[in-house]
Amino acid sequence: MSATDPAGLAPQDAARIAHELKLAQAKREKRARLYKHAFLIVFSFIMIYPLLWMVGSSLKPDTQIFSDLSIWPKEFHWDNYSKGWNGLPVSFSIFYLNSLIVTVLSVVGNLLSCAFAAYAFSRLNFSGRNFFFALMMMTLMIPYHVVLIPQYVMFLKLGWVDTYLPLIVPKFLASDAFFIFLMVQFFRQLPRELDEAAMIDGCSAYKIFWVIILPLSLPALGTAAIFSLIWTWEDFLAPLIYLNDIKSYTVPLALRLFVDQDSQSAFGQMFAMSVLSLVPVVLFFVAFQKLIIRGIATSGMK
Repeated sequence: MSATDPAGLAPQDAARIAHELKLAQAKREKRARLYKHAFLIVFSFIMIYPLLWMVGSSLKPDTQIFSDLSIWPKEFHWDNYSKGWNGLPVSFSIFYLNSLIVTVLSVVGNLLSCAFAAYAFSRLNFSGRNFFFALMMMTLMIPYHVVLIPQYVMFLKLGWVDTYLPLIVPKFLASDAFFIFLMVQFFRQLPRELDEAAMIDGCSAYKIFWVIILPLSLPALGTAAIFSLIWTWEDFLAPLIYLNDIKSYTVPLALRLFVDQDSQSAFGQMFAMSVLSLVPVVLFFVAFQKLIIRGIATSGMK
């Protein structure tokens, strides 16, 4: 007589039932993954639909853009890109160059000045450090519109209106408290023993910043760089206030020129140039996405 388990089943039956249970569990997990991926695909399509519609609209004639909300154009008008690039009184390459100058200088200014300020708040001891840090954090709660008029009056008296100086100079003065706070939180996670060991070797606070702290802070700098680039490249209000000459317009201001309330608007050309305006941001993110994700998700220390 064959041996049985305490439940009264033969070993062969118990093995068969266990195998069937495993197969059923695997099918349930596979079905759950399938449903999850299907939901994510549908949700992702909903999220990127406006972007896909903009790309499709850049190839449509103006009469079909708002009457046909489909992504795929019925007829392709590639000339929207050539007309949009050369259709304004100033070539769109000038606007691209203007935005590039403002964005690059703003990103460099933000990274340098905010890193210096964050290093002082997080690693140095000086009188009133906590008070000034709290004061800096309070500026995050002040709406930009509150300081808009005083800043404009100040820049007007300095003769900086209709130049790029109001857009660039404040970035070199650590005016973005968000980036300072971001880097302070990152610097505080770096071991203090690094500073102490460097001081024993004769390093000054300035050299510790450049040789030790800054190289270890590449993830935080990458995160600050991408946010600064996006916000500066897409900024519409500040250039609208300080720039008057069309030759000094940035890309967001140039896109507004395609929409005319008094005459016919060139929406196809505007969408075509909008697609091209996204290229620098997308390329920058693709090039530094690993660094950016590390800066957001980790402390940067192994």
